[in-house]
Amino acid sequence: MTMVLVRPARLDLDAFARTVSLHPDVVRRLVALGLLEASADAAGALWLPADQLARVGRIQRLRAGFALNYAALGLVMDLLDRIAELEEATRGR
Repeated sequence: MTMVLVRPARLDLDAFARTVSLHPDVVRRLVALGLLEASADAAGALWLPADQLARVGRIQRLRAGFALNYAALGLVMDLLDRIAELEEATRGR
């Protein structure tokens, strides 16, 4: 029998923080700053989509490589996303 590992569609705050090796308070701060997307359930617990794992990796690389503060991170990430969109549109022509 072949076992297939499936990544859950979303992770609770603690599982997400453990996966990205950050303290849950740091993850909460990133959510509060709008750098990560999360939703809260009826009990108020935070749940983060699995696609946000890659976003945390990008945040960590930018902070380590350029020593950006959180406010600057948001701006740089938005600009990088916009550049990627423009490059994709240019290739599509």
